[in-house]
Amino acid sequence: MFSYNEYKEIISIIQSTGRQAGYAEAVKKDSFVIMRHDVEYSVDRAYALAKVESRMDFTSAWFFQWTNNTYNILSKRNKDMIRDMYERGHQIGLHFALNGMEDMRQVRRQIKKEMNILSEMFGFEISQFSIHRPSADVLRENIKIPGILNAYQDDFFTFAEKITGETQLKVKYMSDANHIWRYGYPDKKNITGYDKVQILTHPFAWSKKGYDNRDNYAVLIQEKYKELVESINHECKDFCEFKDEFLEAELVQESGKNKK
Repeated sequence: MFSYNEYKEIISIIQSTGRQAGYAEAVKKDSFVIMRHDVEYSVDRAYALAKVESRMDFTSAWFFQWTNNTYNILSKRNKDMIRDMYERGHQIGLHFALNGMEDMRQVRRQIKKEMNILSEMFGFEISQFSIHRPSADVLRENIKIPGILNAYQDDFFTFAEKITGETQLKVKYMSDANHIWRYGYPDKKNITGYDKVQILTHPFAWSKKGYDNRDNYAVLIQEKYKELVESINHECKDFCEFKDEFLEAELVQESGKNKK
């Protein structure tokens, strides 16, 4: 479940179709399969999954948040990982959080502003975005901005007020949101059965071993705990004497959980 081996099987199916495409390529095609990743919580998890793709000679689109409490997209460590992904041929975009904005003119201005800032900070152009937890109103809006590609624009996504088994979809969309495959599992039937396909994953859900939803969060929190300890140790000289104590405390706590 949500293991790298499972992910490799999905990638193999996409490669067998010969229709894998990025957004800039797909907008000109009558047939495509887009693999997209909205990065929540962990750049490390995204980087690890990107390396799985690279080993299979596969590239995809990765969207990172600018306003996020769980990772800093502009820390040197995260910037280095994202730049390496870009250099491997992956497409990098903005995962835009509405943060309460409802005025679509303001939304458009903010998207362009954030993309311009990230382009300058990373040293390469950011020209595509996806929206974090889009409302029906935002999807209905079908936001299009000159020179910018929206993962939810109607070239790549079919909006319907209510999707049923009879709903006609120009684009087959599948998502692993909430550790559940929604709108279909990306197996051979669903990937090859439609001319246009977009698959969304959230990299924090994927790992080498693969976990159910609860255990995946537990392991993710352990990883973030260790990341925080290492970050504090790197910044504060007076913390070094406590570092091992905090790391050992986490190991003891986790050991206790495993015995229950």
